Amino acid sequence: MKSCSHKLLGGIAALLVASTTLADQSWVEISDGYTMQVLQSAAQFSPENMTGLGVRGFEADVVDLRPNRYERERDAINAQIANLEAALETTEHPKVRQDLEILIGALREQNESAAINRRYLLGYPNLPGLFYNGFSSLLDPRLPPERYPDALTRLKRYTGQAEGYTPIVDLARARVSERFSESGLVGPYRGEIEDDIQNAPLAMAGLRDLFTNADLVGWEADLDLLDQQVAEYVEWLRQELLPRAREDFRLPEAVYANNVRGYGVVMNPRELIQVAQTGFGEIQNEMKGIARQIAEQRGMESADYRDVMAVLKANQVAQEDLLTLYQERMALIEEMIIEHEVITLPERDAVVRLATEAEAGAAPASFLNPPPLVGNTGQPAEFVLVTSDPNADEGIGAMDDWTHDGITWTLAIHEARPGHELQFSSMIEGGVSQARAIYAFNSANTEGWALYAEAIMKPYLPLEGQLFSLQARLARAARAFLDPMLNLGLIDADSALAFLMKDVGLSQAMAGSEVSRYTFRAPGQATSYYYGYLNMMRLRTETEIAMRDRFVEKDFHDFVLAQGLLPAELLREAVQEEYVTR
Repeated sequence: MKSCSHKLLGGIAALLVASTTLADQSWVEISDGYTMQVLQSAAQFSPENMTGLGVRGFEADVVDLRPNRYERERDAINAQIANLEAALETTEHPKVRQDLEILIGALREQNESAAINRRYLLGYPNLPGLFYNGFSSLLDPRLPPERYPDALTRLKRYTGQAEGYTPIVDLARARVSERFSESGLVGPYRGEIEDDIQNAPLAMAGLRDLFTNADLVGWEADLDLLDQQVAEYVEWLRQELLPRAREDFRLPEAVYANNVRGYGVVMNPRELIQVAQTGFGEIQNEMKGIARQIAEQRGMESADYRDVMAVLKANQVAQEDLLTLYQERMALIEEMIIEHEVITLPERDAVVRLATEAEAGAAPASFLNPPPLVGNTGQPAEFVLVTSDPNADEGIGAMDDWTHDGITWTLAIHEARPGHELQFSSMIEGGVSQARAIYAFNSANTEGWALYAEAIMKPYLPLEGQLFSLQARLARAARAFLDPMLNLGLIDADSALAFLMKDVGLSQAMAGSEVSRYTFRAPGQATSYYYGYLNMMRLRTETEIAMRDRFVEKDFHDFVLAQGLLPAELLREAVQEEYVTR
C-alpha cells in the first residue's frame, strides 16, 4: 500500500504540473480574448486606431462623429467594464486577473478623462491629422498590400460619397458648433488652431503621397474632393473657432492634472518640479567634468559644457550621409550590448528611416513607429529620424540637434536598442498579452525605459557620446519642471525658450518645438520621461539591494521587458514577487 500510495501521489503531482504548464501556456490566449472584446467595442467609434494596432475587420470604417458620440461611447465603455468585472469574479489565474484589472482601470480612466475634458473644454478634431494618421496605418508598406483597397472605401466614406455616409467635415462642424452655446467651456488655444491650420497642407500632401505609393487605382477624384472639403473646414476653423479661442495656453487646472496622470506621472506637479530641478543641477555637474576632458583633448578655448557642445554641434553630418551614420552607430551599440551582457537582442536588425515632411510636421522630433501589436506576422518597429520642423517660422534656423556625430549614439539607443524598438520587439516575440502591450501602456513606462536605456549604455560610449547622452537626460529633467511651471503660471514661454537654448543647448527650432509640446501639443506628456526614468532607476537599485550577489543585469533587463508595458507599481510588484524570489 505504501508504494502504491507513492505512485498515486506521484501521478497526482505530475498531473498538477502538467495542468499548471497548460494553464501558463493558455492564460495569454484567455486574456487576449477579453482584450479583443474591448478593442472591438472601441472600434465602433475610432476604427482608425484599430488599424494601427493591427485589429482586422475595420480597415474601411471611419470615425464616428454622429450625434451623441460622447454619451454613446461612455455607455459602451461602461458595458465593457461590467462584463470585465463579472469575468473577474470567476477568474482564478493571477495573471488573467491582473490583466482584467488593467483593462477595467484603463476603461475607467478613459471615461473619467472624457468627462473632465467635456466639462471644461470646447474641443475640435484635427481632421487633416486624423486622415493622414489613419491612412498612414492602413497603407503602411510593412503590411500586406491586400488591405490597401479598403482605403478606397474609407476615402469615399470620409467624403460622403459612399451610400449612407455624411461627409466627416460636416459632422465635425456640427459636433463642435452644437456646443457653442454651452456656458463655462474654455475655447481651444489660439496657437493650437493656428498650428493645425498651418500643418493641414503638409498632412494632405502626405496623404496624396501615401495613395500614390500604394499603387491603387481610382482614388484621385475622391482625394481631390477631400482636399476641397478640408480647405473648407480649415476656413471654418479660421472664421468660427479662432474668434472663440483662448489667448492663454494654460488649461484649467483639473484638465492639466488629469493629463499628467494619464501619461503615468503619479506625483504632484509642484513636487516634480523640485525633484527635476535637483536632478538638472546634478546632471549639469557631471556634464562639466566630461566637457572639460573634451576641451583639453581638443585644445578648445572654453571648457564650459555649453561652449563645448556648440563646437561639437557645428560639425554637422551631410543629409545624404546621415542615415548611413545612424545605421553604423546602431551596429556598434549592439556590439557593446553583447560585449557587456546588457540585455538579450533579437536576431533581426533594427530599422531606421528618415521621416517624411508630413510626419515631421505632425511630430517635429524623432520617434518610434510601432509595429502592429495584434496579429503581427513579423512587421518590425521603425526608428523614424526627424531632422527639421516644417512648421518653424522663417529665420529661426535649422534644427541641428540630431544631425551631428555626438548625438547619434544616444538617439539610436533611445529609439532603437536597447530603447523603444527593443521594448516592442520583446513584446511581440515574447508573446506578451495584449492587455499589457496596449492597455497597460502609458508614456511614463515607455519613455522611462528608453531614458533608462540611455543611462545604462552611457559608460560604454566615447566622451562626445557621453556628453550628449547627459544633454539628453538634462533636456528630460528640464521638461519635467518646465512643463508644469508653464502650465502653473510659474514661468512664461519666452523664458522657457531662452532657458532651453542657453542651458540645455537646443537650437531655436528645437526649443520652439519643445515649448509647443508643453503648451498645446501635449501638455503634461513631457514630464513622463524623467519621472519614468526615476522609477526605473529606483526599481533597479531596490532589486540590487535585495539580491546583492545574485543580481545579474542582463537577466533583470530581460525580465522587465518580458512584462510588457506595465505601469511602475505593477512592474515593481512583478519584480519583487517573481524575479527577486525565484
